[in-house]
Amino acid sequence: MSLTALIESSPIPAQIVPVYLINIDRAAERLAEIRRQSDEFGFRFERIDGIDGALIPRDQWVDVDHDRFQRRHGRTILPGEYGCYRSHLQALRQFLASDDSMAVIIEDDVALDADFLARAMAAKDAAPTADLIKLVNHRWNGFRAMMRSRKGDIVGRCLFGPQGSTACYLVTRHGAERIVKSLAVMSLPWDVAVERGWDMQISIFSTRTNIAGFSRLQRTTMIGWRRDYRAAKASAWRRIPAHIFRTLDFFRRINYVLTMP
Repeated sequence: MSLTALIESSPIPAQIVPVYLINIDRAAERLAEIRRQSDEFGFRFERIDGIDGALIPRDQWVDVDHDRFQRRHGRTILPGEYGCYRSHLQALRQFLASDDSMAVIIEDDVALDADFLARAMAAKDAAPTADLIKLVNHRWNGFRAMMRSRKGDIVGRCLFGPQGSTACYLVTRHGAERIVKSLAVMSLPWDVAVERGWDMQISIFSTRTNIAGFSRLQRTTMIGWRRDYRAAKASAWRRIPAHIFRTLDFFRRINYVLTMP
């Protein structure tokens, strides 16, 4: 019996795939909303006490390569980006401390429904080689459809990126191990770094449409506003290395999409 069939036929106490929720203490309203969804739609989650980057002085940040981030991304790191990065690594490490073979990681601004776990598992059934499947994205430019799940979701990869958002993704134990090892030191924002399967040597796919939406609380951003990103941006000439890096990654991504199983 497939994983999808098992999750559809099992009672809630036998929820097959764990769900880890990343949530910081000051986002109490977001936690309450996820709890409401959990009660309404019958899934359980384990809260990850996220890192609030706004509360940690920059000189106390750990495992960050500021110079490499500047060269690769053309600006300085926002406190919210640091917290997001460390929180996702924490969630993956907590998953690896369990005996589970895969997990779903969610951020606290998603809007879930009763079918999201079944759709996630169906996507994994359709892409058995996947180490990670992004279930929520902001962009799908140049999407290359590769398979269809039994729930009707198209699974594939994008020729252009980054796709943005790590609000909801399924990850296997092998994928989590490789990600934690490869991304231990921050040199890109998390949503950019985790898509680079060609660098980590893991198989990453994406659903063509989001299997989860965003709640109204997404507007209360925990990362940064547009003005914060503008203020962190380097001068034009200092962004030249970032443009070179992105151009090279463009060709790496195309090769990965066309050749990676």
